[in-house]
Amino acid sequence: MLIHPWDAVTSTADWMEFVRAQGFGHLVAAGRGRDVPVVVPTQYALMSADLVLLHLARPNPVWAALDENPTVLLSVAGDWSYIPAAWKAIADEDPRMGVPTTYYAAVQLIATARIVDDEDGKVAILREQLQVTEPGSDAANPSEHGRTLAGIRGLRLEVHDVRAKFKYGGNVDDEHRAAVARRLAERGAPGDAAALGHLARRGEDFPR
Repeated sequence: MLIHPWDAVTSTADWMEFVRAQGFGHLVAAGRGRDVPVVVPTQYALMSADLVLLHLARPNPVWAALDENPTVLLSVAGDWSYIPAAWKAIADEDPRMGVPTTYYAAVQLIATARIVDDEDGKVAILREQLQVTEPGSDAANPSEHGRTLAGIRGLRLEVHDVRAKFKYGGNVDDEHRAAVARRLAERGAPGDAAALGHLARRGEDFPR
């Protein structure tokens, strides 16, 4: 992933907040000698800057790839908002010459995958995931599902590298970012509020 200096995330807290808020990503396992990697859409729970928990069905093709190579990438992207060409022009600039773009956030976590097969370990992962996805829920303790546990395997992703990109107009001046922000606030399409939130985190006092 290309990350220009102006799109780089400046703090661990920023990318962790984004990854936690998304809660869903794509687990990529390259394996060894494969024509294409195994890509698994999945819910996950970010427990800390260096640990992600999740579980997958036992028949999932990812397990063979992990046996070949335990290094994986969890790709999380979202908070995207399309910026039309005309929005990039201000004052006497020609709207036809504006350059369209897309604002978005993307984080890639590179990790070593540890498979969890024992029942206690899987129950612990499921409990942690429930605490993240349904805090305060009265859902049954995962241990009560009995034989169903045999149909899943747990995964602990031990994160050792993070690539994070928040692409929100960092390459243009304040006036152009402010013009785009006003349009985002007016349009109110899915993703626009999140984009304004990311602009605010950059210290911009734009309407929200």
